[in-house]
Formats: sequence, C-alpha cells, structure tokens
Amino acid sequence: MSWWDRLWQWEDTHRQGVDTGVTVLLAIVLVPVSIAALGTDASGGAALLLSLCALGVVVPLAWRRTRPAVSVAVVYSCALLHVVGGFPLLPVDVVVPFALYSVALHGPRWAHRTGILGAMVGAFVVGAAIALPYDRVAAAMVTVLVASIFLVAWAFGLVRRSRREHLEALVDRAERLEVERDQQAIIATAAERARIAREMHDIVAHSLSVIIAQADGGRYAAAHDPAAASRSLGTIAETGRAALTDMRRLLGVLREAPHAGAPGRAAPGVLTTSPDEQGVADTTPTAATTPQPAVEDVEQLVAQVRASGLRVSYVRLGTPRHLPPGAGLTVYRIAQESLTNVLKHAGPDPGVTVMLQWLPAAVTLEVSDDGRGAAADADGLGQGLLGMRERATMFGGTVTAGPRPGGGFRVRATLPTPGAARDPGTTDRAAVPAEHPHPAGGSPS
Repeated sequence: MSWWDRLWQWEDTHRQGVDTGVTVLLAIVLVPVSIAALGTDASGGAALLLSLCALGVVVPLAWRRTRPAVSVAVVYSCALLHVVGGFPLLPVDVVVPFALYSVALHGPRWAHRTGILGAMVGAFVVGAAIALPYDRVAAAMVTVLVASIFLVAWAFGLVRRSRREHLEALVDRAERLEVERDQQAIIATAAERARIAREMHDIVAHSLSVIIAQADGGRYAAAHDPAAASRSLGTIAETGRAALTDMRRLLGVLREAPHAGAPGRAAPGVLTTSPDEQGVADTTPTAATTPQPAVEDVEQLVAQVRASGLRVSYVRLGTPRHLPPGAGLTVYRIAQESLTNVLKHAGPDPGVTVMLQWLPAAVTLEVSDDGRGAAADADGLGQGLLGMRERATMFGGTVTAGPRPGGGFRVRATLPTPGAARDPGTTDRAAVPAEHPHPAGGSPS
C-alpha cells in the first residue's frame, strides 16, 4: 500500500474529525475574506445577510459525509442567496464544487444526480449575473467555465466512488470466501468424524463379536475338547491383532507424523505403545500402510467368520468388475456389519448365505440367515443399519434390511458400478461358488 493510499485510509477512518477541522480552517480563512470583499457597497442588513450566507456555505462541510444530501442542499441555498443578493461570486464559493464532489462520493445516486443538475443551473445563473448585462458571449464563457469546474468535481467524485465501491466489493467477497472456507472446513471435519465413527463401529463391532463368540465357545469346549479351545484362542488373538492394526491405520490420520530420529523416539503429540503392546501390534513395519479392504476381500471375510464356527456360504454371480476404492470398501463394510449382526442377534447355530451378484450396471450384496429374524432381541443402541445406509447413499446405492418371509433376516445392498458395460460373452446368472460351505454347516439358505 502506497503512502497515498494510507493517507486516504487514515482520512476515511477519522472522517468526522477531519471534516470538522477542515470546516473550521476554511471558516477562519474564507469567511473574513468574503466579508472584506463586500466593501462598502452593501448596507448593514445586506452585509449581515451575506455574512450569514458565507458561513452557511462553509459550515455544512462538517457533515458532508454523514449527511451529504443535506450538506449540498444548504451550500447551494446559501450560495444562491448571495447571488440573488447582488454578489454573484465570493471567495467562499470555492467550497461549492467541493460540496458537489462530496455528494457524488458519499451521497445516494439521486442526490448526486440532483446535485449536478443544480450545479448546471447555478452555473447559468452565475454567468448571467456576472456578464449578461455586458456581453452575451462573455456570459456564455463564464457559464461554460463554471459548469466545467462543477463537472470536473462531479466526475472526480464519481471516480472515487467507483473505486471505493470496487474495494468494498472485494473486501466483502474476501470475507464471504473466508466464511465459506470456514464452513467448508467445519463440514469436512464433521464428514471425516462421521467416516471415522463408521469405520470404528465396523471394526470394533465385528471384531468383538467374533472374539466374544470364540471366547464363549472356547470356554464350553475347554473341558471336553482342549484342541477346539486352543483354536478358539488362536482365532481370538488373530482377530484382535487385525482389529488393532485396522484401528491404528484409521487413527493414524489424527496423529502427527513422527520426526526422523533415533529408533524408539516419537515426535511430540504422537501416541506411543508400551513394550507389551509393541509385541502384539507392531508385527510388521508396514502395518500403517495396509490398504483398505475392498470387494475382493469379502471372500476372505467370509472365510474368517466361517473359521469362528458360523455356518456361512459364499456365492458369487456374474463377472466381477473393478470398483472404485470407496465403493469397494462400502461393499466390504456392509458385508462385515451384516455378518456381525448375525453373530449378535441370529441365535444359536444359524445358517448364513453371502451372495455377491454382479449386474450389468450395479453390484448387489445380499446377506441372509435362517436365525431368529423378527424375534431377535435388540438394545436399540446400534448404529449398524444406519451406517450401512449412509455408506450406500454416498455412492448412489440403497440398502434394505428386514425379516425374511420364511424366517430369518436379510440385508440387501445395491451399488451402481460407474462405467460398467454388459459383456455379451458372459452370463450374469452363472453361479460361481467361491468356496464350499463349512463342513459342519448346511447348504445356502
């Protein structure tokens, strides 16, 4: 910012004090000079009236920015009075163009348009009063000269007005952009918190459900089948490690990156693990960079749940296609949450079928069981179905869930596959069983 801009900014910030000081200074200088210019040609009453008119021309400048229309009206009226009184020009009249400039800069549009019209009329009156009795050409020249002065003052005021409005528009736009940026940051933060909450729910709920089921089974089998109890403990440990790894990867976005340094030292603000935790969680140096699950991992998820003792079958229909990472993760999480709900609510020894069907323009996941269905108990605190619907909605999909007519429960999710095209060489109805059911289980329900 140049010194000139800083000066104008300071002047605009202290406008009332500046206007009052300028008015007092002009009154001290111009009013006595104007009174002295009257000489002995005016009588006592006329001199008093013209002195008041001189003050009336200068004093309104004190509110030229707070009340610009009133200020210019008073200035014009007082100037017209002394012109009509026989004194067309006085030294104090130099402030009349300044009043017009002020109303053009600070006044409403109707005020500065009226002001320039009044100035043109005043220029004609002054030209006629000064030179018309002597020479019409001289009167015209005086009128043009006075009108030119008024036009220059008015144009300069409009230029300053345009620049001020442009700067105000830029400031307003910057403020609105700042507010919008803050709002977008708040929205993004809320969305990220919701995403983390959904991921945490899926990871914790599924893992704890498997751990609880294995712990219960191992407790009952410990007395009669120590080998089964040992397998249950192994599944619990494996599930716990996987859940802890997923949680570390998920919560890593909330931590500061560690600085390079000596081994075992962490950056300030970074959560560290105890030696006992390090022996369990930090099994590999690349645990933090493990990719997110995708639709291809549903088969592995089914195998994991089957290893916990649940009778679950996996059926794939159609030709698999590539899904975006977010959509693939959504399919995986919906399958995970549905199997978790089976473990929690379906009752003892339910049969489950996970069907992944690839349609020409969509992928459908259906998880059905023959458990308790509508008779299942619910504590009313779960967010699983709501989270599944929110995930599917983000990708233009739908989720329906409810009891099956023949008993049990069904969750069906459909997500569109962008850019999918039907392959005439394949048939969508060709069933491709990924794995055989668990030996202890039955056929798909």
